[in-house]
Amino acid sequence: MKFWKMHGLGNDYIVIDNRDGKIGGEKAAALAKALCERRFSVGADGLLLVCASEVADARMRIFNADGSEAEMCGNGMRCFAKYCYENGIARKSELTVETLAGIKRTWLTVENDVVTSVTVDMGKPVLERSRIPMLGQGTCINEDLQVNGGTYKVTCLSVGNPHCVIFVDNVDAFPVQQIGPKIENHHVFPQRTNVEFAQVLSTSEVKVRVWERGCGETFACGTGACATVVAGNLLKKLGSKVQVHLLGGDLEVEYNGAQLFLRGPAEKVFEGTLFKESV
Repeated sequence: MKFWKMHGLGNDYIVIDNRDGKIGGEKAAALAKALCERRFSVGADGLLLVCASEVADARMRIFNADGSEAEMCGNGMRCFAKYCYENGIARKSELTVETLAGIKRTWLTVENDVVTSVTVDMGKPVLERSRIPMLGQGTCINEDLQVNGGTYKVTCLSVGNPHCVIFVDNVDAFPVQQIGPKIENHHVFPQRTNVEFAQVLSTSEVKVRVWERGCGETFACGTGACATVVAGNLLKKLGSKVQVHLLGGDLEVEYNGAQLFLRGPAEKVFEGTLFKESV
């Protein structure tokens, strides 16, 4: 079984061509847990499976390091598009990808037959609690959330997967490792949630640390960057075009109140072959 190791700003993935369908759901979850374990295996934040699709150029399945399946992933989507192009699965500069969050459109920047960056149409963000999902009625914009004896102002939404955004004064000093898992597993999020801790630098720049559902703190999160910009717009902290600074590098997010676009790099680290003994 051949694979590519890829990353988007340090948010890393193992990518496998599964168009023959040999890796089923239960096997995929177990495979993700085995392969993503750092030091003892390939090591990654998640596993991406390239699957056949009847409605798009390809279908992306995303499994977190803990084996749980995610609906959508911005960094993973860029890696997925690059993999499909460079492996001849879909040799086109505009690629459609089927996900659990719907069909996503991507635009590839190609130089000397190598994909250097990808722009993703992330769709319209969802604010209704029941669709995030989150307990309660209506929306959750700058509302109090009791966590570990403290109170945090949170804005919650879905950009294909659930997010909880908190704006802080100093993100570098914030105890992400302590508060992140408490919010991820908070009872108001029936399917858990991703958590963004954001520090506004200007209306066009924001610094973000992300606690990802099923992964822990990661170097970057594309959907998290998008969720932060949408939340910043709702609270009138950020403008329509924002540079998002993450631990692994920068992403560009554009949001006009309806359409949401993400742009950033995707890198191939290496490729290899898995043997039965290793999985």
